[in-house]
Amino acid sequence: MSESSPAPTPRRARVRAPELTGKGGWLNTGGKQYTLSDLRGRIVVLDFWTFCCINCLHVLDELRELEEKHRDTVVVIGVHSPKFVHEAEHQAVVDAVERYGVEHPVLDDPELATWKQYAVRAWPTLVVIDPEGYVVAQHAGEGHAHAIERLVEELETEHAGKGTLRRGDGPYVPPEPQPSTLRFPGKALLLPSGNFLVSDTTRHQLVELEADGETIVRRIGQGGRGLTDGAPDRARFQEPQGLALLPDGTVVVADTVNHALRCFDPETGRTTTLAGTGHQWMQGEATSGPAREVKLSSPWDVAWWNGRVWIAMAGVHQLWAYDPADAVVSVAAGTTNEGLVDGPGEPANACATSRTRPETGP
Repeated sequence: MSESSPAPTPRRARVRAPELTGKGGWLNTGGKQYTLSDLRGRIVVLDFWTFCCINCLHVLDELRELEEKHRDTVVVIGVHSPKFVHEAEHQAVVDAVERYGVEHPVLDDPELATWKQYAVRAWPTLVVIDPEGYVVAQHAGEGHAHAIERLVEELETEHAGKGTLRRGDGPYVPPEPQPSTLRFPGKALLLPSGNFLVSDTTRHQLVELEADGETIVRRIGQGGRGLTDGAPDRARFQEPQGLALLPDGTVVVADTVNHALRCFDPETGRTTTLAGTGHQWMQGEATSGPAREVKLSSPWDVAWWNGRVWIAMAGVHQLWAYDPADAVVSVAAGTTNEGLVDGPGEPANACATSRTRPETGP
């Protein structure tokens, strides 16, 4: 009996990818300027982003697993496409790339040249280019990493069979590390001891400084991304930002990229998780309940008031609150829609500097 032939690969609509151009040049490439022809044979994912967009920051984190899993076939290229005037300043882009731990090449496109060539209309937008240089997919907004991974696997199979897939190291060259006590600190807090506690955001640590604000007492956290409780040499954070001192002397930490609230005890040195599951809240999921069972979305800052911890939930333009007496969280204000509307707590729209939904461009 003869064997059946494999099913043919479904044909996709393909458009030749426009060239990548940007007046600000390339970052994270060791000074080399790239063209699409240099990337032929690789699967290219263009990430159109801007650094004041919370959606864009979420996508940066969504892409990390894809980059790691398919590092020999996929090249992610960030195309920085500014919305605001400050975002078009080259040094601001350089700083943002380091601050948010972007570990792939970035094209600085202050005049939106590549954005226009690809007819992009929203931040963020992801574009997939196949190994032969054709656009095969485009997605606006966040939450598309799984769909893109499935497409990547299909493209790997298809182009390996055709002989058009080129494996190997990508063009990413990490910048030289900067020697400094802190790197893009998020917030500083005066402790009852007279020392300062600082969230060392880019290094994923907390740092306790003496009263002079310079001498390091200790670092809390291993320094790599992660969500681990325990002693200072075991705990792990992901881009911690806001800090708030509680009446009992402990400190609540807005562990932004972990979508969690952490508690640091200066007396014991231990870190524990107060709220969040480590996963990002999505539309339709619970907005109140036991704190360790409810997902959060990019908590950016925290404050203690009236017996509760108030949370600036940047990812969804809301204020939430954590009640330590009952260990529960709940929404206090905002509808998740971006806006500037006064009124009762629940119907009000919280205004944030970042974006939770894809925002249309010029």
